[in-house]
Amino acid sequence: MNALTLGEVSISRIVEIGRSSFPTAQMLPESDAGRIVQHHRWIKPHFFDDVTGDIGSRIQTWIVRTPPHTVLVDTGVGNDKDRGENALWNKRGGGYLDDLRAAGVTPEQVDLVLCTHLHVDHVGWNTRLVNGRWVPTFPKARYVFPGEEWEFWKHENEAGRERSGCITDSVVPVVEAGQAVMVDSTYTVDPWLSYEPWVGHTPGHVGVRVHTSAGDAVFSGDLMHRVVQVAEPQWSSIFCYDAKQAAATRKAFVERHAASGELVLPAHFPYPGRIVRDGDSHRFEPLKLDAIAAAA
Repeated sequence: MNALTLGEVSISRIVEIGRSSFPTAQMLPESDAGRIVQHHRWIKPHFFDDVTGDIGSRIQTWIVRTPPHTVLVDTGVGNDKDRGENALWNKRGGGYLDDLRAAGVTPEQVDLVLCTHLHVDHVGWNTRLVNGRWVPTFPKARYVFPGEEWEFWKHENEAGRERSGCITDSVVPVVEAGQAVMVDSTYTVDPWLSYEPWVGHTPGHVGVRVHTSAGDAVFSGDLMHRVVQVAEPQWSSIFCYDAKQAAATRKAFVERHAASGELVLPAHFPYPGRIVRDGDSHRFEPLKLDAIAAAA
């Protein structure tokens, strides 16, 4: 698969699941169907899935190659995991590792795993099941977790309030293996990658900024789940820890990146792209790449 090249950095992706199990109306409970239809003029065709009749969504991992490092940003749902509340995620037997190898990366070649936050669909392939035990999938990697995010979910897990099971099977084994690194929300990963805080969806949610000689880009995690939130940033998802803060953070992000024109790579959008002004609002303009289109 061909990669997007930005200065000294190359970016590609693998799509673990090509659709969402949550309709937009459920994902964004404050959304208005009529207003969404008004945005169809730019949502279609690139961000609309005709099969589901809904705004498109993906669960995917971004592969980032900087001069010194091979990096994964978020690791999806994972295989063999008990996710009984979600049939699409439960006890999966998908070909994620085969797809990773097809993209030119073996588990042993991964240097860093960056998690924008510790929700179930962003940490799943942190571990895999080997002889009945959850072990780190990437044996030589450092897993870089925002420290505030880890402390929050560690407490929630110990209190029995983390119901998905992902902290137990996808995060704790990495910590116990000594491969986790807890950092602050502005941590510099290497000269080309750094964290920056974009909180609200979770208490320690971060974006991953890419710095290159050809300009910056940002992996925005779950700051936005559906592309319509670019135009309607006040609509937070059902999974946002602090919906009011998430909306304020999203509005600030949209304004900043409409002004900068920097490439934005959200965790769940079918395509990366750029936020552009559209009258009194904004829209998301897709980056049309054969490599990315082929993976959708």
